[in-house]
Amino acid sequence: MADFVLIRREANMTVDFFSKVDITCWFDDFHPKEKAQKLSFFNWWMFCIFFGSLFANTALIYIQDNVGWTLGYGLPTVGIIISFLIFISGTPFYRHQKPVGSPITKMTSVIVATARKWKVPLPSDPKELHELDSEEYARNGKFRIDSTPDLRFLNKAAVKTGPTDPWMLCSVTQVEETKQMLRMIPILIATLVPSAMIAQVNTLFVRQGTTLDRHMGNFKIPPASLGAFMTISMLISVILYDRCFIPVIQKWTKIPRGITLIQRMGIGLVLHIIITVIASLTERHRLSVAREHGVVEKRGQLPLTIFILLPQFVLMGTADAFLEVTKLEFFYDQAPESMKTRNSYYPSSVGIGHFLSSFLLSTVSKVTRKHGHQGWILNNLNKSHPDYYYAFFAVLSLLNFIFFVVVIKFYVYKSEVSDSMRVLTEELQLKRLKLSHQEELRNTKADLGRKQDVCTLADYNIQKADAFLDVSKLEFFYYQALERHELSRYFLFEYESGDRELSQQFPSDVLNFLNFIFFMLIIKFYVYKAEVSDSMHVLMEELR
Repeated sequence: MADFVLIRREANMTVDFFSKVDITCWFDDFHPKEKAQKLSFFNWWMFCIFFGSLFANTALIYIQDNVGWTLGYGLPTVGIIISFLIFISGTPFYRHQKPVGSPITKMTSVIVATARKWKVPLPSDPKELHELDSEEYARNGKFRIDSTPDLRFLNKAAVKTGPTDPWMLCSVTQVEETKQMLRMIPILIATLVPSAMIAQVNTLFVRQGTTLDRHMGNFKIPPASLGAFMTISMLISVILYDRCFIPVIQKWTKIPRGITLIQRMGIGLVLHIIITVIASLTERHRLSVAREHGVVEKRGQLPLTIFILLPQFVLMGTADAFLEVTKLEFFYDQAPESMKTRNSYYPSSVGIGHFLSSFLLSTVSKVTRKHGHQGWILNNLNKSHPDYYYAFFAVLSLLNFIFFVVVIKFYVYKSEVSDSMRVLTEELQLKRLKLSHQEELRNTKADLGRKQDVCTLADYNIQKADAFLDVSKLEFFYYQALERHELSRYFLFEYESGDRELSQQFPSDVLNFLNFIFFMLIIKFYVYKAEVSDSMHVLMEELR
């Protein structure tokens, strides 16, 4: 109880500090309303970003192609100025986090300290490791993190060996923050292949569209506007996911987000596998039409509507609603409290994914043209084999999904501070409930003891009645039988057997009542057998 009060008091000190100095992350996890808003924030954050992308891929491109580049560049300039003014006007209402140094420097110092003390043995008790006072963390607006058993070798950075140099001795909290960031690296690696696939939307997907019939009535769809299909799909998917899917699935899973971030990310990865397979089959069909109409060498337009690409664009938007939104939320949610706003994992995933896309495209193009082969990726797309390239991506996406499944088996979620307080509260309530149950159990045992004394007296009376009845039965059947005949024992045995059979079929109270009525009836007609001594006595009196 004292430990719980101490933890709660330290948490309240930190919350009061945040409220007074206005230093915190985007959302206050101790505030129920803000914590609930955080669950939907990233959905609508990405919704706004993609909504702007939709305008850029449709109206802006149309203006640039049909009106002029002056207005085409002028509109984004005006939009940026308006956004900047809105941003500045909202500054007084923002929550600012106190600068606490570079996360890369902190992580590097832990790794360097671990390497320098690699041969130093770890203490058996984690409390012997170096850690700062809770009050110091509260003053800096941070939370202390206890030592965990995973990645235990990093705990050597917190072993006290004498020097207090930050590159030689780190606190347990700093070590745990480094662990949390390192745990997410395998997940980050698993998101690189989907990011590389997203880069195909603005490269190969667009080039595919330039070879198809882009007319929709009298309107000709610009090739660069094909991404609008993906954006529209993403916007619709986000709305359906946030307003329809989550409320329904919450009732079944009892999870605030409906499904976990890992599960949502896994659905996005599966959709990427499906996208690559559909893209490969669609491209195979496009190439067959090109061969049939003899436009392989001419680079001419195919008599095939551009809407055959619609499935892969729509699915790509749906996959983004699951994967891209979740990446942003996951890397923010699982980062340490002091590194949330400086977490660069999401932009790293997108940036490295685009570099990976360029690397794969150039490498596949070079490798497939060796030894006199035609190559998969050429300037003439009708002469190339993008279907093979998409099939290669399908295999790569499948292997990446298997890697993801293996990685998440060993991933440990970072518990939020507010969740820790909730757990402590529940444990305290459970402890109180157990004490209440124990007290109730003691009272019940005492009542049972008193009842047992009464039951013991009742059992004694029943046993005494049974003994009296049994003796009477034995004496009755013995003396009323024919001169010491064995029939007496037969009657006694049959009576007891019949009594046991009836007791198994009827309640004892009913049976005893019916038996008593039957007994009172038969004794009215029963005639006692006269004993021999009584008969001789009667004869002697008659003779007198």
